[in-house]
Amino acid sequence: MDIRHLQYFLEVARQQSFTKAAEVLYITQPTISKTVKSLEEELGVTLLDRYGKQVQLTDAGHVFFRQALEIEKSFRSLSSELDDLMNLKKGHLRIGLPPMVGSSFFPMIIGEFHKAYPQVSIQLFEDGAKKVEADVISGALDIGVAVLPTVDELLDHFVFVQEKLNLLVHPSHPLAEKESVALHELEQDAFVLFREDFALHDRIIAACQQAGFQPRVVYESSQWDLLSAMVAANLGVALLPETICREVDHMRVRIIPVIEPVIPWQLGMIWRKDRYLSFATREWIGFTQSMLGEQRVRSIAEAEHP
Repeated sequence: MDIRHLQYFLEVARQQSFTKAAEVLYITQPTISKTVKSLEEELGVTLLDRYGKQVQLTDAGHVFFRQALEIEKSFRSLSSELDDLMNLKKGHLRIGLPPMVGSSFFPMIIGEFHKAYPQVSIQLFEDGAKKVEADVISGALDIGVAVLPTVDELLDHFVFVQEKLNLLVHPSHPLAEKESVALHELEQDAFVLFREDFALHDRIIAACQQAGFQPRVVYESSQWDLLSAMVAANLGVALLPETICREVDHMRVRIIPVIEPVIPWQLGMIWRKDRYLSFATREWIGFTQSMLGEQRVRSIAEAEHP
């Protein structure tokens, strides 16, 4: 048994498929199947319950999965520390970004970071903020962007966006000409929301419940532009962050500030504070903190002096 065997097994367990794991690891399926089979023979237990094209962890598999995760994390930490000791300015970053955040803030930053650190490779994972947070905690990601506050005390962060949610309605909506809207005024409306793996999904529902009603959700998506298009088609109302509202077609929807209550939207870069941070991760934190801070200053200046 070596570290590669553990990594092959972990990926099969994550993907619940030998085929998908082989694609992620860029190896052949027979190789990964043979490796996992040899692990089971060496341990004398069945780790995976195979049925059709899918696999599930057995009881023994769950135990082995937890221990293998810890071994992999320790090995990765050892490799990173040794690289740093040898002053090798290279590495690999696994970064989690919610879909509506990536295109708004990070293309230029990633480009500039690559110029400054050409030997650091970056692997991006697009998921809802809740999934990103869970993957940073588990170690599947080195760093990520999440909606704050986070729920886990193991995470450290810096804030780079502090905004609020605005209401999007069709131009024919009864509230379309109002300067502001109280949340309880939307009690009879249909809502289009982000999916459950997005932090805003739970936050909007909780805010509506506090305002005295359960929102009637007619559609969920992971794409803000699709939600905006649904509003433009007069299929429901949406609540989106100010940054996203600047991107929508103002001719097709009306954007109105929400009051009573104001629903905050705060974004932060998150990472595990109890783990060794590689050179690449430390440099990414410092680099993005500087660049996002400059972007925030420019945005405030533009808002005050359009």
